[in-house]
Amino acid sequence: MRAYEVVVILDATLEEEAIRPVLDRATAPITKDGTKVSTDRWGKRRFAYELKHRWEGIYVLLAFSTDSTEALSELDRVLYLADEVLRHKVMRIPEKAAARERPTRPAEAVAEPAEATTGADS
Repeated sequence: MRAYEVVVILDATLEEEAIRPVLDRATAPITKDGTKVSTDRWGKRRFAYELKHRWEGIYVLLAFSTDSTEALSELDRVLYLADEVLRHKVMRIPEKAAARERPTRPAEAVAEPAEATTGADS
């Protein structure tokens, strides 16, 4: 199975409740085979230049693995036709990068920091 990432830029005027149906409609061709799609919302960002008369957009990263080229072409078609989507980009992740796991933070880094001492001891 090949790993893919899709970056989607949505219209910044969308309400939070309107984003989920757009993403569900777009990922339906991928998830119908039982493939799990990881969604990472990056939030609202300002563009470097005007894009379709907008200066801001909501960025979303979708990550999944599939072998189905039909599902990929359907995903691309749905995102292209959606009025809420300003831009999207489908990228295949190289085999070497997909095999590596993202490093996790050690438990010590997650623990609360030690209390700071004041100079009142002397």
